[in-house]
Formats: sequence, structure tokens, C-alpha cells
Amino acid sequence: MPPRLSVVIPAFNNADFLVETVRSVLDQAYDDFELVIADHGSTDSTWELMQQWADDDRVTLLRTPAGGGAHANWKRVTDAATGEYLRLVPGDDLLFPDTLRRHVEALDAHPEATVASSPRSLVDAASKTVIARRGRTWSTTVVRGTEAVRASVRAGTNVFGEPFCVTLRRAPFVAAGGWDAEFPYLIDQASYCRALLVGDLVAVPELAGGFRLSTTQWSVALAAEQSRQARGFHARLHETRPDVVSAADRRLGDVRARVVAQTRRLAYVVLKRRMTAAAGTGR
Repeated sequence: MPPRLSVVIPAFNNADFLVETVRSVLDQAYDDFELVIADHGSTDSTWELMQQWADDDRVTLLRTPAGGGAHANWKRVTDAATGEYLRLVPGDDLLFPDTLRRHVEALDAHPEATVASSPRSLVDAASKTVIARRGRTWSTTVVRGTEAVRASVRAGTNVFGEPFCVTLRRAPFVAAGGWDAEFPYLIDQASYCRALLVGDLVAVPELAGGFRLSTTQWSVALAAEQSRQARGFHARLHETRPDVVSAADRRLGDVRARVVAQTRRLAYVVLKRRMTAAAGTGR
């Protein structure tokens, strides 16, 4: 029998954090899952570290040829998954205890839902909490998928969370096109919206885990490119699904995408200074 859940880790140069990430998956109380890890041509010791799980029956180890960006490895691990549900966990983030069970139970209880989503914490390189809770609070447990897509566009940002915050019903997600590579900086948000155009969102209020902050994230150029891609994504949704995303929704989302990108960049500047100061004092 295939597992209920496939947890997939597309690893790339994650030697500093991969062991902690994998342990956060394997130590879950919920046990009806498989773990698929694929190394995407890492130049550090990621592949060598992965060998410690070679004899674990729950774990499948793969290699993805270099090239193709994140989409290539995300597709690789997803194609190898066999579970009814799919949860992608980047190789430097952390799952909190019991989050796998909560998401599976939420999707089981709401068969009309294709996406389960939770808020998260933000953590630094030492796994210390920087921000205790981050994420949208939905007014209902189940949100109509088209309403969730519209809310994401109007917010100008990904309101669903990073990949580890989300569990997908695998078959309809794959049937809808799977991971969306057209807008690389929005690969997670755009892909969730694909699933939400064919099903609903179930909101799970407990924290999913810890998103690892990097002091190299969000340069000026990256913020500008992320904003540009967000506007392109909004335009595509308006053109293909004007019943979901109106011209007014698109305009509002475009303005907010610019603001969000710049605000996030400034926030990373502040966080970088805080994290550097903390590292210097040993705190």
C-alpha cells in the first residue's frame, strides 16, 4: 500500500542544515509517510550526508542532474512521490512536531480541499526564533479556492506560506500542471493557485515549522525582479481567469506587490543587522 503522505526534500547545497531538516521529518509522531530526498548537483557534502539514511525503509535517495533551476528538482521529487498527499520541505527549513498529522487529518476531513496551509515561525542559522508567528489568519477553516487565489493576488504576496507550510492533494495538483515554472520567484504561490483553482483551501492554525532566514536574501535587484514577476503572474491570472481575478484585483495586487517587495527587503536589512549583532555577542 502506498503511504498517505509523501514528504519530499529537493536538496541543493544544504550540508549545513539538511540533517536537522530530515530529523524534523523522521521524528514526527505521524508515521504513514515516505520521505524522498533528491540532491540537485550540490557542490558541498549534501550527497554524502544523505547516505546516513540509505538503509531507512522510509527514505528514498535520488540525484537530479545539475541545471533547470529549482523547478527541475521540485519536479524530480514530486514525480517520485507515491502518497495521496504531498508536502515539499526545502533542505534548510524545519517541521514542528505533529504538523504532518494535522495536515493529513485536515485534508481527510475536507475532501473538497486540495491545499492545507499553516503559519510558521522565522528562524536564524542557529535555529533560534526571530519572529514567533508569521502568516495569514483566515476567517474560516475552509476557504473557497477561487477566493483564496483572489486574496493572494490582492495581497500582492504569497499568503499561503513557504512550501513546508503547505500540503497538497497530489493527484489534482499534478493534473492541474504541478509546479509552475513560468515565474521562478513565485513558483510556490503560482503552483498553489493552480491547485486552488480546482479545489479549496483548509486552514490549519498551528505552526507548521521554522522558515530559515538567510542574510543574503532580498537584494535591491531581487526585490525588483520579484515584484516584476508578481505583476506578470497577476496579469496571467486576469487573462486566463477574469472570473476569479478582476482588473481591479490585478491593479491592487500590482501596487501591493511593489510595496511588499520593498518592505521585505528593508526587513531583511534590519534582520541581517540583528542576526550579525547576535552572532557577534554569542547570543
